[in-house]
Amino acid sequence: MTKRNILILVSVLGGLVLVAVLFVGAILGIVFYTLSQSEAARTAKSFLQTSEKLKQDIGDVKDFGSIITGSINSRDSSGDATLSIKVIGERRTVNATVVMMYRAGRNWRVTDATYRNEAGQTIELLDGYGADSPEQ
Repeated sequence: MTKRNILILVSVLGGLVLVAVLFVGAILGIVFYTLSQSEAARTAKSFLQTSEKLKQDIGDVKDFGSIITGSINSRDSSGDATLSIKVIGERRTVNATVVMMYRAGRNWRVTDATYRNEAGQTIELLDGYGADSPEQ
């Protein structure tokens, strides 16, 4: 092969790799955007923002990380979601996990919520009966 043929082959392969990376990036961007704009994400953020137990440790919630990860599964009139969200407080930032469900077409309801404190301990945000959860 000549240098010209090698250069053409490398250029074509580079272009194909670039198109594949852009395609995968676009899909991931759409997934993250859809997840962060979902009703489940709004419910999780609202819960975290009003959690007195969380406020005691990190201060008032100022913001959330821009990337929310997890899963939302909906079937007919019911669904489950587990979302991981970075919570930015006045004093510190923590990573929280919020588990939710809805049944019979009703609103999302938080069924479990935890975060990791500075010592790496998992802190429960709901008591055993969910009494700390605002009505959804």
